[in-house]
Amino acid sequence: MDLALYEPDIPQNAGTLLRTAACLGVGVDVIEPCGFVFSDRHLKRSGMDYLGQARLERHISWEAFRALRQRDEGRRLVLLTTRGAIPYTEFRYRPGDILLLGRESAGVPDDVHAAADARVVIPMAPGARSLNVAVAAAMVLGEALRQCGRFRAQREENP
Repeated sequence: MDLALYEPDIPQNAGTLLRTAACLGVGVDVIEPCGFVFSDRHLKRSGMDYLGQARLERHISWEAFRALRQRDEGRRLVLLTTRGAIPYTEFRYRPGDILLLGRESAGVPDDVHAAADARVVIPMAPGARSLNVAVAAAMVLGEALRQCGRFRAQREENP
């Protein structure tokens, strides 16, 4: 399972997501361009000393990411979106899924939305527009890893 960040805008969120991924043992694909210099001090501050442990792959564009992904047959691209039709807790995740997160300011464009194999939503209270991208990713990633038995396997390794 991996996270993919589509043109992230906020370095603190990207750092938090890299730290989360390092702690949970998942990879991160960053689809550029970013809205900040990737070595930004805010990225480093929120990622702390976990940035070196993160399995990070940077892609110069959406097209470069898609080209690489086409070689990974069987891996689904699951978009977290407020326009999703399936609540994230009702979707059935697979270990090879890539959870795609949009830009904090604008989500993803329609062509990226259409390229996703599935679109999941986090149900929210009426009138709420969206959650912080790092919070949303942690919620969905936690559910996906739980469904795939990842936490059970880690518990058995570290009793």
